[in-house]
Parts: sequence; C-alpha cells; structure tokens
Amino acid sequence: MNIFRAFYCRTFQFGLSLGMRFLSIPLPKTKQGEGCSLTLIDDMKERGLSRPLFFIEGVLRNAGLSLALENKLKEAGFKARFFTDIKPNPTTKLVEQAKQAYFDGGCDCLIALGGGSTIDLAKAVGVVVVYPKKKIGQFAGILKIHRKIPPLFAIPTTCGTGSETTLASVIVDEEKKDKYQIDAPALVPSYAYLDGALLAKLPKKVIAMTGMDALTHAVEAYLGRANTKFTKQCAKDAFAGIGKYLLAFYEDVSNEWARNAMLKASYDAGNAFTRAFVGYVHALAHSLGGFYNVPHGFANAVLLPYVLRAYGKSINKKATEILYYLGITYNKDLEPYEALASVVDSLNAKMGISKDFNAGYPEEDIPALAKHADKEGNPLYPVPKLFTIKELSSILKEARL
Repeated sequence: MNIFRAFYCRTFQFGLSLGMRFLSIPLPKTKQGEGCSLTLIDDMKERGLSRPLFFIEGVLRNAGLSLALENKLKEAGFKARFFTDIKPNPTTKLVEQAKQAYFDGGCDCLIALGGGSTIDLAKAVGVVVVYPKKKIGQFAGILKIHRKIPPLFAIPTTCGTGSETTLASVIVDEEKKDKYQIDAPALVPSYAYLDGALLAKLPKKVIAMTGMDALTHAVEAYLGRANTKFTKQCAKDAFAGIGKYLLAFYEDVSNEWARNAMLKASYDAGNAFTRAFVGYVHALAHSLGGFYNVPHGFANAVLLPYVLRAYGKSINKKATEILYYLGITYNKDLEPYEALASVVDSLNAKMGISKDFNAGYPEEDIPALAKHADKEGNPLYPVPKLFTIKELSSILKEARL
C-alpha cells in the first residue's frame, strides 16, 4: 500500500478507535443457563410489552424449538406474530416484508430466536420500524442510527455470531450483490438469553462453522489495533472457552457443559469485536457472502489461516499470546503466526471444514471480490498489517483452489 493511503488509513483508524473509547456501547441484560429463555415472559411483563414480532426460521419452529416459549406467551395472554421466512444472509427484501408484518400486527417489541441471520434481521427491522420512510441500505456504515429501536429479546441458537450482544447487523442487497454491515449502539439487543438447552440438537456442521466464526471474531479483535482492557479480556475468555470446549461440543452435542461454555465464548467474542472491530477475514467473507451467498461461518473458517499467513511475522507477538490462551498443543518450532494458522487448519480438519473453497467462485470474479473487500476493510478495520487490493486478490486465489 502506498505511503499516502496507508497514512490515511491509520489516521482514520486512530481517530475512530479513540472515539470508540468515549462511545457508550451498552451491554444487553444477559441471562445464562438451561431454560433461561423462558424468563423472557417476566422481562416483557416488567416493561409492559405484549405484542412481539417473533423471528424464527420455519424449520426450527416446526421442529418445536420455540414451543415452550410459545406456550408461555399464550399463557401470559400475549399476542405474538411470527415471521418465519428467514434464510442465511438476510436480505433487504426480507427486511421490508418483516417491517410490514410488524406494523400489520401492531407489534411493540421484537423476539429473535435463532442464529446470527435471524437476530441480524430483527435488528434491521427494528431500524426501519423507527425510520419508516427510509430503506435499510441508507444505514450502511457506522453510527447512522440515532433513534432507539423497539426492545429486542435475542435468543441465540448457535455458538458463533455473538449477534445477541453486538452493535452490528449484516444485510445483503440481492440486486446489487452487496453485503454490508450496519453498526450503531442502538442495535445492541435489550436482552440476551444464553440458553444451552436450545443447542441440544444442533447439527455438527453448524457447530463447526459457528464455532470457527466465534474464533475468528476473537482473533481479529485481539490482533487489531483498537483494543481496550475490556476487549482484550473478552477475547481471552473466548479463546479459553473455544480452546477447551469447541471440539468437545462438536463430538458430543449432549455435553451440557460444553454447549453452555461455547455459547458464553461466542458472547465474549461478540463483546470483543463489536468494540475492537474485525479485519480482512470478515471483509473477504462478506464479499463471498454478497456475491455467492457463501455461509459466513464457513467463509471465515476457510479464510482465517490464509489471512494469518499473509500477516506473517507482524502478528508473532499476539499470535503467541492467542496460542497460550487457547491452550491447544502446537508445534513450537514454527513461527508463531504459522503455528496459529496450523492450529486453525487442524480445528477445521477435525470438524470436516475444507482447506479451500473448491473453486466455488470463478477466478475472473476475484478482482471484483477483492475490490469489495478493500472498500469494506480500508480504512475502517484497524488491522495489524494493511493489505492492497492485489494482496487481497492473492488470498482469494490461494483459498479458491
């Protein structure tokens, strides 16, 4: 990267990270433990709420995942309206449909039970509900939301996105093939329920991808240059939980301790990156998600080792620290950055995640993908080493094979 653009990027990042230290980012009122999501009823009563728009994927509702909570809502006399047409990588079209459902149902709050896509969709709907004359795309970027969204009760059913505690929502514009992030403190859910019982039937594939998503969040936050004492501790706690419990949960979904620990690790990683930002892994993953609907956790898992190796020796000190906090055995003869990348490779392999995208995108699209990632990452993300479009293209070429 030329010296003038590098100076601009670093100056922007310094100013933003300084501003973030003075920005008040709330934490959701958080409860943890098997069955804790059922206390949502009491929290709604306490706030005088009774007409939620309930976001849940149709397949999860049909499987009975929300049955106990639905029964509690009925017993309390609440009138819930359900929005179930949810897919990975929520789109602007879904946001508009759910917005209409909110108004048609006379709703007064939002419940999101599901993975990151479900919670992200609920956040975006909260925005257009309080800005009814605007489209969600107008809020892409940072700090463009200045009104409180309706109370949002977030119940994660995966162990990766951390969306239940972040100030971010990621939305896809299908027409423009664009995947963008919206960041504002108003998007932090009012409540988060880390209910491990809801993960008891999670497929291994989902555990793998979301678990590696959480690891990517923690790694990118920790490697970045916008850390605070709080974000460092959150990332360290996430490393400890993931290093000890991700494979245990993957191998035995009935392991109650492991699934609750992974929910907490995902939450900790979310608290880290929502304040310290992510990096080029996410910028590249968002490109692939926008162009080809590649699942976000899978994209992060594949890309993370490639980006770590591209950072090289610039991350050796922090890579050594991450390896320590993960507590996973590694080859100490390797450079720390290579050792960390190899640990990620090993975790991916043990959980059936491929080393590359198996030519999942045409080589001729790489320049456009890299340009999109460059636009997202530079100057926003306080990465340890700045990459050019050419360097981002090289990573995509390596990971494509």
